[in-house]
Amino acid sequence: MKFLIVGLGNVGNEYSHTRHNIGFDVVNAFVLKHGGMFKLDRLAYTAEVKVKGKIFICILPTTYMNLSGKAFKYWMDKEKIEINNTLTIVDDLAISLSKLRLRPTGSDGGHNGLRDIQLTLGTDAYPKLRFGIGNNYPKGMQAQFVLGKWWNEEVPVVKQKIDKCVETIENFAFIGIEKAMNLVNNLNFTQ
Repeated sequence: MKFLIVGLGNVGNEYSHTRHNIGFDVVNAFVLKHGGMFKLDRLAYTAEVKVKGKIFICILPTTYMNLSGKAFKYWMDKEKIEINNTLTIVDDLAISLSKLRLRPTGSDGGHNGLRDIQLTLGTDAYPKLRFGIGNNYPKGMQAQFVLGKWWNEEVPVVKQKIDKCVETIENFAFIGIEKAMNLVNNLNFTQ
């Protein structure tokens, strides 16, 4: 069975390891754990890893965040992967830093990457793992916050959550989304 794992982010060193690029960081950690390597391919950096007989096609779109749907759809179609076997990892301002949220469907919540995927697919019914980044920024500073690097005091929690996200991707594939949701949605990560 094949799964498409999509990490949302922006290409370029200036975006590396920012809050908005946490999708890239999570998928990269998953691929590294399983001995894979990314290569530049059509519309995305891609890596294929096999874990216990399952194949994970992992992509980091090179289209920039607001055009993520193009890469998502291209690789889903190319690899003939069912929409229910896709998992998109994304940052979320509306969720506190202490939380992760896995859901089988859900709106874009104002996120440009999710909005583009939803428009391209014509549905919001595709699984998402939302990485809470919180909204601890002064009025009018949302873009700077989202595109900014993690604060030193946030780093330990971010690392814990990345590890938990890698485990959640595995759980999603091996025990299904419902059980995976039960294991992750009520967790509280603290500094």
